[in-house]
Amino acid sequence: MNFPPLRPWPRTLRTAVTLILLAPLPWAEAAEPPQSGPVIEARYRHEGVDDAAFSRNASADTVRLRLGYRWVFAPGWQLYADGEHVQPLFGERYNSTANGKTDYPVVADPESDEINQAWIGYSNDAFHATLGRQLVLLDNQRFFGNSGWRQNEQTFDALAASYAFGEARPSVRYTYLDRVLRVFGHRNPNPLQREWSLGGHLFNVSQALPFGVLSAYAYLVENNDIASQSTRTLGARWSGKHVWGETQFAWTAEWAEQSEHANNPLSQSAQYRFMEPSVSVGGITLKAGWEVLGGDGHYGFSTPFATLHAFNGWADRFNATPVNGLDDRYIGIGGKIGKAVWAASYHDFRADHGNQAYGREFDASIGYPFNKHVSGLLKLADYRSDGFASDVRKLWASVEYRY
Repeated sequence: MNFPPLRPWPRTLRTAVTLILLAPLPWAEAAEPPQSGPVIEARYRHEGVDDAAFSRNASADTVRLRLGYRWVFAPGWQLYADGEHVQPLFGERYNSTANGKTDYPVVADPESDEINQAWIGYSNDAFHATLGRQLVLLDNQRFFGNSGWRQNEQTFDALAASYAFGEARPSVRYTYLDRVLRVFGHRNPNPLQREWSLGGHLFNVSQALPFGVLSAYAYLVENNDIASQSTRTLGARWSGKHVWGETQFAWTAEWAEQSEHANNPLSQSAQYRFMEPSVSVGGITLKAGWEVLGGDGHYGFSTPFATLHAFNGWADRFNATPVNGLDDRYIGIGGKIGKAVWAASYHDFRADHGNQAYGREFDASIGYPFNKHVSGLLKLADYRSDGFASDVRKLWASVEYRY
């Protein structure tokens, strides 16, 4: 197995981390501390892709095995590590981004072996910190997430720390990013697909209000491998919910501005806008959304570290924002039938700059928990182009085990 190395940290960061780990922490211990024990996960998935741009359809059958262990070795302290192996089954009739089969559509689940996570952490009621290879999950993962839909998830070599000042007072979080291990696998022949060297500083402050939670953030990321991906993103987010009888209203509104940062040689500027109100009644949730990733014909608002599959349709036609930006207006509905959880949505895509039609998409899914360890999922994405890209239909079927 060829695992990616855990490379040395910058000297200034190592010094800061040493002081943090050696300093006495006077706060109370967490009320429900984690327990030591193994982590065992297995996921089989079939993904079929019918893309009008290819004469062949992709058919990908893959299985992911993840094994790990959590060791709580002192009050508040824990060590965690897991590794994963992704294996194609029944041949590779798809372009994994690493197997060279470019006559097939892409299914970005290449064969790989990874040290997925390896970190040390401390936590109590107010303070939490982790150092090492870890998940970075911020808000709804629009800017930083683990891309957990893919078989090989995205992780970061990072230092993360947060502190809650108390009830009705703000919470702060800081994350330093040293490297990102991307979803395309450590065996990928393209080194820029495998990982990026970073110098990232992520600041997030949130405050609970009578109506929702207001947060402000500054994400300053220097990409040492792709300078044009070095960006500064400043924004604010407001989300909340209100229950009135048997009806629940929820909302999220967000705005951000992005520009070039650090070693970026280009002049870049774009805005992000997001609104999503929803209402839940009788076990059914209805939502409407409007998300705009701005563009000016030269640069489109970029979110390369996001859990991209969760946004702008499951067909993944907009993982990279077009230079004219993206205006995504959608409606969705979801609920439960017995134990089964179902959802459906419809998207209308247009350019933010120039109003070009980008197409429309219908998505639907149904998931079922067979027991507390095993679950199944069926999922469909159908994208119809208005000339922006080729039509594509994707179908997934998966079974997952978690212990």
